Amino acid sequence: MNLRDDWRFRGLVQQATDDAVLDRLSAGGVTAYIGFDPTASSLHLGSLLQINLLRRLQLAGNRPIALAGGGTGLIGDPSFKDVERPLLSLEQLRANVEGIRAQLGRFLDFSPGAGSTQALLLNNADWLTTVPLTEFLRDVGKHVTVNQMMAKESVKTRLDRDDVGLSFTEFAYSLLQAYDFVRLNLDHGCTLQLGGSDQWGNITIGTDLVRKMTGHVVDGITSPLLLRADGQKFGKSEGGNERVWLDATLTSPFALHQFLLNAEDATTPALLRFFTFLDHATILELDGATRTAPQKRQAQRAIANAVVELVHGGDAARQAERAGEALFAESIHDLDEATLLDVVADAPSSTWSKSELDVGVEAATLLVRCGLASSRAEARRFLEQGGVYVNNVRVDATTRVDGSAALHGRYLLVRRGRRQLHLVVVA
Repeated sequence: MNLRDDWRFRGLVQQATDDAVLDRLSAGGVTAYIGFDPTASSLHLGSLLQINLLRRLQLAGNRPIALAGGGTGLIGDPSFKDVERPLLSLEQLRANVEGIRAQLGRFLDFSPGAGSTQALLLNNADWLTTVPLTEFLRDVGKHVTVNQMMAKESVKTRLDRDDVGLSFTEFAYSLLQAYDFVRLNLDHGCTLQLGGSDQWGNITIGTDLVRKMTGHVVDGITSPLLLRADGQKFGKSEGGNERVWLDATLTSPFALHQFLLNAEDATTPALLRFFTFLDHATILELDGATRTAPQKRQAQRAIANAVVELVHGGDAARQAERAGEALFAESIHDLDEATLLDVVADAPSSTWSKSELDVGVEAATLLVRCGLASSRAEARRFLEQGGVYVNNVRVDATTRVDGSAALHGRYLLVRRGRRQLHLVVVA
């Protein structure tokens, strides 16, 4: 199946300046770029759709350019932001760009062996921080009218609010991004910019500027924003406060796997199409499984395995899946300490002295002290029902738990039922 048909099946195209650009991409030989905002040292799960677009382009015989916004990052994109972003220092931006540079190498082929499809990783600070202001205003600014910039929905949204305005710094952002397209067109023959649907205004200003400054016809494509059921952008943790990062030191492979495993059923069709390279038949089969047996979470498991493998490698994906299964199995004894702590990261915990566990504690007392039962009578009832486990080994009312069972000599995982957990840390 060619790229046009694949992208249509996956719903990757929301807007395009010219529908025929998909045929050119299918034929190969197009140079296209996506910009990545270096507001952090790592890309996040919400970036993966765009990263995968570049990967899909390259696999179809096109040349991808990943553009790190070391220059535009000094300003900050105001698109659909309620308030102005905090400005980062030049040193912090440089560190963030280096972090992003290392990550992108896992998804795209930057080696000379890729030939005409060899990916490029560029930094727009190379031209935006060196062009003189008067030269920029004379040669670039004269081609973009204030009317065009005011017509952008993201700008109008901010200007229509009395409580927040729009600084000239933010207002000029789209002009800087448009100039990126000019430089990439002149220096690298780039004829296509891609981005999320919130970037449509910036992209069309760029295509217009390239035409006016060079006479070349270039195109833009946007993809849909992936949203949760509550309307928030997909890729943030429970409560929407913390991003899910692609850097393993910020979000572990296990945490990434669990986040995707717990995705809402309503989002799985889009996740399968946007985040994975599974074939169409497999995707349609998983769509059906979600409709007929949602409790099995087959689609979520396939997404979690595919994404973790793509981001962190096959070994990490297999380990993350085993760790998730170990949460309810005796194989929890086989987990290394770091993975074990990942598995129980959300569980409440308490610290017990080694001496009190040396003599052992009755299972009913353990449940009460861990907050898994309100009284010893209730604890005994839970134990008689057979739903209490220590390190995933079932215990009963006659069991005395001592420190000899501690994982890594320090941890006892007490569980009632499937979801009620408490971690005892032996000090």
